[in-house]
Amino acid sequence: MSSYNAPFEIHVHGQVQLRADASFDQLQDALKPLWKYAGARSLADGAASAYEEEPGIKFDPQEHLLQMCWTVRGDEDFRQSLDEMCMSLNELAEQGAAIEVTFYDTDFDEDEEDDGTESRDDFVMLFVGPTPAAIMQVQRDLLVQDVVNMMERHFDGAELGGVVAEIDKLFTQRFDALVNSLEIGKPPRGPGGPAGSGGHGGGRRPRHLH
Repeated sequence: MSSYNAPFEIHVHGQVQLRADASFDQLQDALKPLWKYAGARSLADGAASAYEEEPGIKFDPQEHLLQMCWTVRGDEDFRQSLDEMCMSLNELAEQGAAIEVTFYDTDFDEDEEDDGTESRDDFVMLFVGPTPAAIMQVQRDLLVQDVVNMMERHFDGAELGGVVAEIDKLFTQRFDALVNSLEIGKPPRGPGGPAGSGGHGGGRRPRHLH
């Protein structure tokens, strides 16, 4: 499929702290689903974004840090590449991290579409980490941040300790259930799980916020 006819521009954004012993070759193999999807033959060849102003995929060997601000043109099948990438990055991650993926509908024009026509834009939040506990910690921190930011419009931050405690209780219950089900090696699935949450509505997500 020609990239010029691709129905989506797909933006991958996030940073992952890697293990100190993680090598460039290991990272290149872990990210193969991405650069191969872009039609490249190596990470170096595929690290550049479709937009010149974006830094693309960068690896800092001194800081052991993977940074992604990378756009590729593609279709829904890119989601399979994301699943494969996350499974591989779990093996290299030092701690939990979130990766944002935005699908922009290339055929949709807000100025030209009739009222009521919705774009096919989608947003997915993915999580990687060395253990389910590390992944859940990132999920918990992001949820607390979102909830506190929203509720501080109406309440003082000092009043929200009980809300945060309830969120912690929910994640503790989820982790205990995960352990008890003997599925410790499988990330929790569902609307709130590492498989990501997304959907339409709420207006188009602004393009390329960095």
